[in-house]
Amino acid sequence: MQKEDCFFVGKIVKKFSFKGELLVKLDTDEPEQFIEMESVFVELHKNLIPFFIQESALHKSELLRVKFEEVDSEEAADALLGKDLYLPLDLLPKLSGNQFYYHEIIGFKVIDAAYGPVGIITGVNDSTAQPLFEIDHEGKEVLIPVNDQFIVEVDRAGKTLHLNTPEGLIDLYI
Repeated sequence: MQKEDCFFVGKIVKKFSFKGELLVKLDTDEPEQFIEMESVFVELHKNLIPFFIQESALHKSELLRVKFEEVDSEEAADALLGKDLYLPLDLLPKLSGNQFYYHEIIGFKVIDAAYGPVGIITGVNDSTAQPLFEIDHEGKEVLIPVNDQFIVEVDRAGKTLHLNTPEGLIDLYI
């Protein structure tokens, strides 16, 4: 399995018991959807390695307590601390309407209500306080905040994102 075919689930943040149980900080607003996982990919040495889950349960609502098969000691658990977990993209719940996953809108055309065609989404920068659409406009980068108030329509069939941005925002970049 390649990393680009997967989505980030969370990170192993600490050990829970001396029997190899681990706590995972999930990257989701709905942690309960990950309780029934049978397996997960753990990134080890830049490779995704499948680990099968013996049991799991929510721990203090935002963490997932996981017991992997064949991880039966503190030493084995130590080797997994700080590692990222991934699942295949096809396990993501389908979104509809104006909801979208960042990876699914890469390559979409952006059309603003006032400005018209803006460009093509090349990425979403979510490392800032406010995630930003990264849009290529004839070689220039345009950054627009990912804001529900700006999003008019997500046209999956037409691979187009229709926005209504504040006056002058796009002009700052062009």
